[in-house]
Amino acid sequence: MHRVAPQRAAGGAGKRLTEPHPFGVPLRNLHPTVRYRLLIFDFDGTLADSFPQFLDHMRQTVDHFGLRPIDAEALDELRGRSAAEVIKFLGIPAWKVPLVGRYVRRLMTADASGLRLFPGVSDALQRLAQQGLELAVVSSNTEANIRLVIGPETARLIGSFECGASLFGKAARFRKVLRQTGVPPAQALAIGDEIRDLEAAEKVQIDFGAVSWGYTKVAALRTFAPAFVFDHLAEIDAAVLGRTEPSSED
Repeated sequence: MHRVAPQRAAGGAGKRLTEPHPFGVPLRNLHPTVRYRLLIFDFDGTLADSFPQFLDHMRQTVDHFGLRPIDAEALDELRGRSAAEVIKFLGIPAWKVPLVGRYVRRLMTADASGLRLFPGVSDALQRLAQQGLELAVVSSNTEANIRLVIGPETARLIGSFECGASLFGKAARFRKVLRQTGVPPAQALAIGDEIRDLEAAEKVQIDFGAVSWGYTKVAALRTFAPAFVFDHLAEIDAAVLGRTEPSSED
């Protein structure tokens, strides 16, 4: 893991679960070195290994809407670009973006049963919950799909689901999670694999942890100076628990 920027100073509708924290650990009893009280995870490409499905969905979407074809070279280039740049490359007019989004969500639902979490995700979320941290998921995927993939035991660790977000609608979902939890922005960390995730976190003034195993090339994510770059799930624990020092590499 690389700490790449200093932490900022304090400064479909989802659902907030009403059950107590699954491990009965109140926030006031967090370990004194904990940097964050709330972790907001992206799903596809961050918790779930959805890239093979993404490629298939992209091909189907291009064919369905008659968009600009994407060859292997173009795909490699687009993995370093923002969502807005991808839309421009594909030639999608602004009025059609919501239609494309709904079509892709239908494809996601049809293929949800074949999606799997990255190895170690369930254990990592359990470890974080055991520390008394609030966990949330903000995703463009649907809550039903996510619950199906993560299973009931892992789902009970998630205090807030804000799902079905539009392509550029994650900032509003982040704000809603902050209101639901009562956690100030300075004590929240968003974790994701796309530039649009990072941009949404920036709008809400919360730190962002970029994962290197998702859709976007990690070199492209680094240019936006996220608070952390995670190469392994275990590094999230270390960062949140305040057990790492800023890296001198970046």
